[in-house]
Amino acid sequence: MTKNGLTWSLKQAFKLSAPLRITTQVAMVSTAIASTTLISTLTPAFAIEGGKQPLTIERMNASPALAGSSPRGLKLSPDGQRVTYLAGRKDNQNFYDLWQMEVKTGESSLLLSADKLAINELSDEEKARRERQRIYGDGIMEYFWADDSKALLIPASGNLYYFSLVDSSVTQLPIGEGFATDARLSPKGNFVSFVRDQNLYVLDLASKKLQALTTDGGGAIKNAMAEFVAQEEMDRMTGYWWAPDESAIAFTRIDESGVEQVTRNEIYADGIKLTEQRYPYAGKANVEITLAVVTLKDKAINWVTLREDNSEDNSKDIYLPRVNWLPDSKHLSFQWQSRDQHKLDLQLVALDALTKPKTLVKERSDAWVNLNNDLHFLKQQAAFIWASERDGFNHLYLFDLKGQLKTQLTKGEWAVDELEYIDETAGWVYFTGRKDTPIEKQLYRVPLAGGKVERVSTQAGMHDPVFADNQSVYLDYFNSLSQPPQISLHGDKGQQLAWVEQNAVKQGHPLYDYAGLWQIPQFGELKAEDGQMLQTRLFKPISFDASKKYPVVVRVYGGPHAQLVTNSWSEQDYFTQYLVQQGYVVFQLDNRGSAHRGTQFEQVIYRHLGEAEVNDQKVGVDYLRSLAFVDADNVAIYGHSYGGYMALMSLFKAPDYFKAAISGAPVTDWRLYDTHYTERYLAHPDSNEKGYEASSVFPYVKNYQAGLLMYHGMADDNVLFENSTRVYKALQDEGKLFQMIDYPGSKHSMRGEKVRNHLYHSLADFLDRQLKNTK
Repeated sequence: MTKNGLTWSLKQAFKLSAPLRITTQVAMVSTAIASTTLISTLTPAFAIEGGKQPLTIERMNASPALAGSSPRGLKLSPDGQRVTYLAGRKDNQNFYDLWQMEVKTGESSLLLSADKLAINELSDEEKARRERQRIYGDGIMEYFWADDSKALLIPASGNLYYFSLVDSSVTQLPIGEGFATDARLSPKGNFVSFVRDQNLYVLDLASKKLQALTTDGGGAIKNAMAEFVAQEEMDRMTGYWWAPDESAIAFTRIDESGVEQVTRNEIYADGIKLTEQRYPYAGKANVEITLAVVTLKDKAINWVTLREDNSEDNSKDIYLPRVNWLPDSKHLSFQWQSRDQHKLDLQLVALDALTKPKTLVKERSDAWVNLNNDLHFLKQQAAFIWASERDGFNHLYLFDLKGQLKTQLTKGEWAVDELEYIDETAGWVYFTGRKDTPIEKQLYRVPLAGGKVERVSTQAGMHDPVFADNQSVYLDYFNSLSQPPQISLHGDKGQQLAWVEQNAVKQGHPLYDYAGLWQIPQFGELKAEDGQMLQTRLFKPISFDASKKYPVVVRVYGGPHAQLVTNSWSEQDYFTQYLVQQGYVVFQLDNRGSAHRGTQFEQVIYRHLGEAEVNDQKVGVDYLRSLAFVDADNVAIYGHSYGGYMALMSLFKAPDYFKAAISGAPVTDWRLYDTHYTERYLAHPDSNEKGYEASSVFPYVKNYQAGLLMYHGMADDNVLFENSTRVYKALQDEGKLFQMIDYPGSKHSMRGEKVRNHLYHSLADFLDRQLKNTK
């Protein structure tokens, strides 16, 4: 339920569209009104041009996608000559083919149709892995460039295909029987590696010789595979890493025998599937994890010692969230994290001394240490860049290979999002961050030797760059409230070189007929009880009349590692647009605990969830009550996942603030969720029994009065269905009336056009009955 659990990086999803135009930029204005808590509003002065056809729920979920085409998997070929991406078909936005754009000409064309591959049923392991990755669809879902830019590796339905760009031939590789997962090309393109039956395999592309590098996988033993919490909570989807020179592979071996095995019922329309799953409940056992290096020359496996002999903590009950090779292929780094997540150490071992790890960096926190993917070892000097929140905000630091700090590259009361690229020759470090405002993600650069931070991107909104491997040229995946995602090619100083997909909303674009009614919100800031500032968005109904009163839907997530209040395009906002066209005010507030605001803002929730978050949402409702056009007696709250938890807690703990609530796939008792996520925020149940009890929804069920709708996917393997059924039983025991909709076969993200149509029609009907008193 973290960044990878509910929200996820645009680089992982890479949903694209086709062109739109911003007429003006966003302007900050201060607003003095009667409410003393409203500090300022951000009043957008732009709109989307187009027709004024009302948005329907069916159109929200139909093909082609409202935002245009849906490319993902954006890459630059190693030689920089092609941009490649996966694009959904017009008649099925979730079936993908491989497309290209030639950089010199700007011409786009179909590179490979998925029809040339055998697309069959996925294995259960691959289905689970894709659910963890939040990858949905059919056809070509991933691909890998060869180092010489002359070929591509394409995994499909457990088979591996080698696509030659020289003669456009497609060859199925001889990998033997069974389903191949986590396949990739080696760094120089001489080998293909993959996992099958819980073992690691390598295929020599020249000789077509297949080798099993491990053989003991099976049952509770998994080689080169990421465990459940690594995939779901650590943003680590793999369990093996190639040395840059292809001489060796580092891999994890996990032993799940100590993890509680549960029989989970996946309820489908035509029956019940009993799934045996080892699920690490909070406070219970995790996998035992070890790290090894196998050499390709002789298949020798050597084990890595994870802690120094004199270490303060030699426990085996730990996490291994990151593994990275150094450029020389002679040294391996890994990050060691304590079970309580108060400690994170960067360790370094030499291949000829794997039993003698050295600690380069130590991170410590009284609450928790957040993970990131921003470790980068330099090639031209013995140094590395490391991201840390040690000063309260995520910033970049330059260390030497002895672990001595050379310089802090970024600083200030704002957060770095991600290290994007390092141009060692020119001496620049490129990164995304929130230096100008927390509601936008911009691209910046700073001298590698330290100095002034320069902004590279120009448009107001969200920028996700993808850099070429060996040059300061990047693809900018940009979106904003008035701009569905567009992609452009840029030079080192941000200068635009070409459009890949301008995505202009004009006649013929799927959004055009509806764009004239698209509502842009007002941004604002409110003050929390501890004085920290809370970001807000308020959408007014179309044909707004200040003399009227409107019901309100508060849309919430509220959990860590996520934001709703941003200047961004989101499919999640389609239902918001539908609601404002139905005469609702829609309000959003990012409470304390949410992302990109620093540790003081985020760690308020430590050891007690659902307290500060609910208090902040009440601040938002108090503000709404001060607005003459708000019907204060008809306010509902709606959220999914952590947002579903927030909806329950808000309705149960503050029934005088919310007349109704919609709770989707909620965690209801944190003992039912996994170790890495839950213990990060609530600590171990044995050391925080009162915190777990206070953070559960069940002590507050007795406060419930009326107006609750719950829904859940009956095959959810992330937030287990039991979370909702326990609430059903508790409310029934109290004699309380409520509504529930459960979806056979649906997972946590409630995918599928028919499922979503039914879900959103049900939510709209519920809100009309609760807030507009319709029958």
